[in-house]
Amino acid sequence: MEIAVLTHTGTETGRKINLSDSIFSIEPNDHAIYLDVKQYLANQRQGTHKSKERAEISGSTRKIKKQKGTGTARAGSIKSPIFRGGGRVFGPKPRDYSFKVNKKLKVLARKSALAYKAKDNNISVLEDLNFDSPKTKAYLDLLNGLSLSNKKTLLVLPDDNKNVYLSSRNIKYAKVVTANSLNTYDLLHADTLLLSESSLEKIENLLK
Repeated sequence: MEIAVLTHTGTETGRKINLSDSIFSIEPNDHAIYLDVKQYLANQRQGTHKSKERAEISGSTRKIKKQKGTGTARAGSIKSPIFRGGGRVFGPKPRDYSFKVNKKLKVLARKSALAYKAKDNNISVLEDLNFDSPKTKAYLDLLNGLSLSNKKTLLVLPDDNKNVYLSSRNIKYAKVVTANSLNTYDLLHADTLLLSESSLEKIENLLK
């Protein structure tokens, strides 16, 4: 699959680059995508939720009324869950929500997400870029040149680039990641995937 390489202003350079068919042209696997995204979202949860059960509530354990003869249900403790201020029944406890997903399945999920982007023509390849200093305006000019200022974009760089990252950080719908940290959730969340020319080789090496 061939795609034109664009300049930072959105014009074609006259060069084309091949996208690997083994990644960008596969039959997407929806279940692999589901499991990978589910794991990503589960890993974002802190799991620090906690409520007190009756054993943890402060209060007397004295029997609050006699067992029989009151005409109402028997009750043993003011800490009972049926009373106001009592403990909660089966309340949430701190837990770890993370679970394991096999490496090959995660690779398949990323390939599937990339294949969907390619199928929908939502991939653009850019010349390698670098900013002399962190400037939000410079990144906005890049998006405006590509007519993507109002769309969610994901820019993939081959390596960490502090100036580019800081330039994009204050823009609501823009995100910048490196090829090593590319994940299925970010791929699907973005409307348009922007790949710097040098990042393609790294992506292909990671997903082969």
